[in-house]
Amino acid sequence: MSSESDRPASLFTVVHEDGEMLVLNKPAGLVCHPTKGDVYSSLISRVRLHLGEGARPQLVNRLDRETSGLVLVAKTDECALLLRRLWEAGQVGKKYQAIVYGTVLAPSGRIDAPLGRDLDSAVAIKDKVQLEGGAAAVTEYTRSRVFRRGGRDFSLLSVLPKSGRKHQIRIHLAHIGHAIVGDKIYGEDERYYLDFVKGALTPIQIDRLILKNHALHAGELSFSLRGRDRLFETKPEPWFTEFGEGSRGG
Repeated sequence: MSSESDRPASLFTVVHEDGEMLVLNKPAGLVCHPTKGDVYSSLISRVRLHLGEGARPQLVNRLDRETSGLVLVAKTDECALLLRRLWEAGQVGKKYQAIVYGTVLAPSGRIDAPLGRDLDSAVAIKDKVQLEGGAAAVTEYTRSRVFRRGGRDFSLLSVLPKSGRKHQIRIHLAHIGHAIVGDKIYGEDERYYLDFVKGALTPIQIDRLILKNHALHAGELSFSLRGRDRLFETKPEPWFTEFGEGSRGG
């Protein structure tokens, strides 16, 4: 059972709520589905607390634990079915912000590289670019700015995934040589993730990761439902914004 001191200051930030859906801003570091923790340890558990007894919420989309941003929750079976059909048909626009290592030279780009399991990795959930037999995956990006911090160059990107593969943005950006800052799986050493899940990250590893969570934020969702165009937006958490406000570069 949780003590008062264990409880979060808020369950999450509500972006929109009506009779059939809830749109929220998931904080970084929170898993979407239940773990062995308490009722505050997963997003869906917090949603049930928010909606009250008898609610049967369904997550329409999910984000990785360390990814912050918009999650859409259906309150009814009918709404869940309609929204999932839109998702499966590729009729939902998604826009992310990412901070990556290094200077991204091109003002915009398109990464068309299929993805599949990384069977050589010690990380069971890790995927990779797999040119033969992989699932089609396309990511487009626009460079928003380049900045310096601590003598190193970083780039802030606006990212539009055109498909919805697991870890797609993280893999694609690492594939072009610009891994997301703080990424423990697709960054410089996947052993950081293995140590992280054991709670054994060293001070040196933490320092090299730079950020506690990887710098990826799902900031925009757009779709048409029942003949009405819907657009939802939310800003990144302060740690993301503050890091991205390093001195401006080229």
